[in-house]
Amino acid sequence: MTLPISNSAFSYALHYEDSGATWRLSSFLLEHIPFHHENLVFCCIGSDRSTGDALGPLTGSILSNFVSFPYKIIGTLEEPLHALNLSQTVDSFENHKVPPFVVAIDACLGDQKRIGEILFQPGPLLPGKAVKKELPPIGDVSIKGIVNFGGFMEHTILQTTRLNITYEMSNRIARALYLAWHRHSLKKVHQRHYESHN
Repeated sequence: MTLPISNSAFSYALHYEDSGATWRLSSFLLEHIPFHHENLVFCCIGSDRSTGDALGPLTGSILSNFVSFPYKIIGTLEEPLHALNLSQTVDSFENHKVPPFVVAIDACLGDQKRIGEILFQPGPLLPGKAVKKELPPIGDVSIKGIVNFGGFMEHTILQTTRLNITYEMSNRIARALYLAWHRHSLKKVHQRHYESHN
């Protein structure tokens, strides 16, 4: 769970209920996530013990159910990526032969009128800041979902967040990522087909 968002902290935002949200989000992700990268990793941060903080592991589980999705996914409902194992996970990236490009996904708190927005920003996110935890930054880019309002009693707010909004946002993010990868794959096929006929 990251800190509340300021207006200058992200480069793209849309509400999960917006018309065509999955397609529009996939179009943006297709342009800003290197699906061709040799070691693309999705880190889905959060806990299955809190409805508000479950956006990450829910997204990870939904992505894992897309059996053709070829990338490494860290953080699911079954095996969450949270405060107890995040530092170890970040440290493990240093041992990779090919340094990973990490897409970090997490829930966040924000203004009440912006609940339900999905945000994309370049650079890492800081997990746990909203609940006063000191954890290492993670991600080359990050995707956040505003699941509830912030500013006070964050632990209680997270525990009383409706599971439906967390699930629907997770589902939208996962489907947009899957669609973006599928569109990337089709573009490669079309490019090869074009080159073979020229």
